[in-house]
Parts: sequence; structure tokens; C-alpha cells
Amino acid sequence: MVSHDHDYLGHHHDENARRTRWVVWLSAGMMVAEIVAGWLTGSMALLADGFHMATHVGALGLAALAYSYARRNVGNPRYGWGTGKVGELAAFASALVLGIVSLGIAVESIMRLGEHHPVAFGDATLVAVLGLLVNFASAALLGGGHHHHGSRHDHGHAHDHDHAHGDDANMRAAYLHVLADALTSVMAIAALLAGRYLGWWWLDPLTGFIGAVVIARWSWTLMRDASAVLLDATDPALAARVRACVEGAGDVQILDMHVWRIGPGAHAAIVEVRGTVTSATLRQRLSPIPALAHVTIEVH
Repeated sequence: MVSHDHDYLGHHHDENARRTRWVVWLSAGMMVAEIVAGWLTGSMALLADGFHMATHVGALGLAALAYSYARRNVGNPRYGWGTGKVGELAAFASALVLGIVSLGIAVESIMRLGEHHPVAFGDATLVAVLGLLVNFASAALLGGGHHHHGSRHDHGHAHDHDHAHGDDANMRAAYLHVLADALTSVMAIAALLAGRYLGWWWLDPLTGFIGAVVIARWSWTLMRDASAVLLDATDPALAARVRACVEGAGDVQILDMHVWRIGPGAHAAIVEVRGTVTSATLRQRLSPIPALAHVTIEVH
């Protein structure tokens, strides 16, 4: 019996885990500073930015735990397809938390739009600028240092190690979230400066509300994408490519086919066909598709 290696964590799994831990600690310190400063200065925009960073810390914290759990259990026989989708489970859980937090920020911002609260604009602006710098540092940590390798393994598995953070849903979402957090910081700074020099006090809670909308939108996108992977949704483009490779020569007919994601940049495919070709021939036809990490073929 041939033993198959079901390690579908992605080539940069350990590097991504290390970078994520660094960003968690960096962001957690700034998160506390922004929330405390926002509360003391009365800035709703700064509070929104702080809570947005809190969701960022929570999401990255879950991602870090998921990286650790997936690595520890990569060879656990309980997981028939490996632990490549643990990160998606963590992403879905963090998305639920993000939605709740965004609702709270939106409600508080709407309440503050109805009455004027004093804001210490100078102190609040200073902390917001520091938060923006932390976001830039976090983006640099999460976005750099990846290089690509390509290799093939025998026994019917095709592993393509061209996995930058773009193929890791957790890392990609975290990176985009940091950029969204930076945008929220810029909005907070603009609102605070407008309040200080133009007297537009209403812009501060309005910016807080817009920040809540940004969080909610990111939460929904993350929830939608993670749930699709967890429910084994088929990528139509990849499925069409598999079908074209198998049936392109016109000598076989696909009777049944399933294609789903099993890890960052890795998919499994089960193809049942009727024809005179061998399974080895069909594997050869599918070899140009690097995303197929595990292929099962049945020929009638």
C-alpha cells in the first residue's frame, strides 16, 4: 500500500505563522493605546480605529493559533485530508466576532451624532498617527519576504510550492485587513484635524460610523469566502479546466467529478470517467494544473 503525505499547509506556513505572531504583539500594544486614548479624549473615531485594530488582533490571534494547531496535527490520522483548512475555520470564527464589533461601533457612532461630545483633538491625533505607523509596520511584516519554489512528488500527488501569502487565505485576509485598518486610521486623523481647525465635530462620529461599515464589509467578505471553503464549494474555473484537460482529446466522457479545496493553493479532485484510456494517462493530462494536490481517477 502506498502511503500518501497529506501535508497541504502550504510552503510558507511556518514563515507566515512567525510573521503573524510578531504582528499580533505589535498590534496588541497599539490597540490598547488607541482604545484608552479614545476613551480619555472622547474621540469616537479613535475608539473606532482602536476597536478595528482589536478585531485585527483577534483575527490574527486566531490565525496564529490555527497555524500552530495545523502544524502540530499535520500527521494526525483523524484528519483524512490533513489540516490545511484549519485556517479557514479560524477565519470564519473571527468574521463572526468582527460583525458583532462593527455593530457596536455603528450604534455608538449614531448616538454621538445626535449630541456634541468634547474631544481632545491634539492628543487623539497623536495616537491616531502612531496607530497608522503601526499599521504600516504590520503590512511590511505580513507582505514581505516570500519567494517561490516549484517541485513535484510521485505517487499520484502533484504539489506545487508556489505559495506566497496570496494562496494562504488567512495571510491574505490579514494583510488586506491591515491595509483597511490603515485606511481607518487616515480617516480618523482627517476627522480629528477637521474638528480641531474647522469645528466640524460631527465628522468624528461620522468617521466612526464609516469605520464600522468597513469592518462589517470585511467581516462579511471573510465569512463568505471561508464558508465556501469549509463547505467544499467548487471553483468553477478550476473545475472547467479539469474537465477540459480530461475530455479534451475526445476519448473519454466524465461521469462524475468533484473538485474542492483542501489547503492553501491545494485542491483535491475525484474524477470518474468512461473510456479506453488508463488512469496514468489521465493523470498526465492533469499534471499541468499545479493546484491539484490530490487526484483520484476511476475508469470504466
